[in-house]
Amino acid sequence: MSPDDHLQIRACAERARDAARTLRRLDAARRHAALEAIARRIDDAREAILAANAKDLEAATAAGLSAAMVDRLRLDPPRLAALSAAVREVAALPDLLGPAQENRVRADGLVIGRRRVPLGAIAMVYESRPNVTVDAAVLCLKSGNAAVLRGGREAAHSNAALLDVVRDGLEAAGLPRDAVQGVPTAERAAIAELLRHDDCLALAIPRGGEGLIRHVAEVSRVPVIRHYKGVCHLYVEASADLDVALRLSIDGKCARPSACNALETLLVDAAVASTFLPRLDAAMAARGVRLRADPAALSRLPRAEPADASDWDTEYLDLVLAVKVVAGMDEALDHIARHGSLHTEAIATRDATAAARFQAEVDASVVAVNASTRFNDGGELGLGAEIGISTTKLHAYGPMGLESLTATRWDLVGDGHVRAPVTDPE
Repeated sequence: MSPDDHLQIRACAERARDAARTLRRLDAARRHAALEAIARRIDDAREAILAANAKDLEAATAAGLSAAMVDRLRLDPPRLAALSAAVREVAALPDLLGPAQENRVRADGLVIGRRRVPLGAIAMVYESRPNVTVDAAVLCLKSGNAAVLRGGREAAHSNAALLDVVRDGLEAAGLPRDAVQGVPTAERAAIAELLRHDDCLALAIPRGGEGLIRHVAEVSRVPVIRHYKGVCHLYVEASADLDVALRLSIDGKCARPSACNALETLLVDAAVASTFLPRLDAAMAARGVRLRADPAALSRLPRAEPADASDWDTEYLDLVLAVKVVAGMDEALDHIARHGSLHTEAIATRDATAAARFQAEVDASVVAVNASTRFNDGGELGLGAEIGISTTKLHAYGPMGLESLTATRWDLVGDGHVRAPVTDPE
């Protein structure tokens, strides 16, 4: 990068820090008005956004990106309508900021309270999905934070159009445009340069492929929320309703295979393998899903290819499913502990004891019983939208909504209170 690029990125970080101070002073009504203005502008600018997105889709197709990756890039009228609806849902969520809560009074009269406060300026580094531009911006704004956004080259036109919409909405509501900014250069080195400025930025959230997230974690001086990949499992336990198990398998794998909460590995109890696997084979064949199977599953899946060791750790993000027959709960839990990514794990079972054990012993940000892995999503879990999914535990685990973009602090109100008696020197 040129010296001028370095200066521009530093200036961007400083403007974000200053805008965060402005946002911190705003009441909930002002932030709500900004989100409503953004939602209206998404609706009003639909044709311009779709035209920008068409350029990205054309370039992606010409570059030979997979169908799953092109789907991640795609915006269409229903997705834009869902995007503006999500903004309004976030706007309608209860405000977390405000006066101190949980006030209690000590015996000496000191009042102790806690309140939620914004984190500050948040850097969002992401790939592919242009809707992240809006999701990240509105969640940061609702929680009183400024945002610096760095999307991927593959969605450059879409991200630019959506960023303009967001900043226009801010301006219409009387808020500083600098409360949401884009990184001023598309060079990859800009990521490391931006994330040097820990005096301006409070948190970095990468969202995309494993390579991007590892790069951000390695170069950042700013604290990083990590989510490397989603190797999500469904365990079909011996007592499972096989109709339910098949429904969960189809939804998990086929509804949107490019999503991080898509099902990647199916574990089938040996007690039901001979009955369930032929049904699975037919259902997946009808939907164009390729199967990779271990030897025990392969004998019951005539279309499948033999799985190798790497399949159990692969996030396919495509119509590919790994299948393994396990001897029981212990083997299923061992496999998930060894190959899971702390993202989403599910069990199909009619045994309450098995369900309870699975939820108690599996380590993942969402553990589901008789429900699809696809529910690990901020909107589905009532957050309105999400800025990302954390598979680390400091300070968030799972979909990150408003609460994850705030911290709690202590407020004290005294009347000259001191910890030790003050005596006049002799």
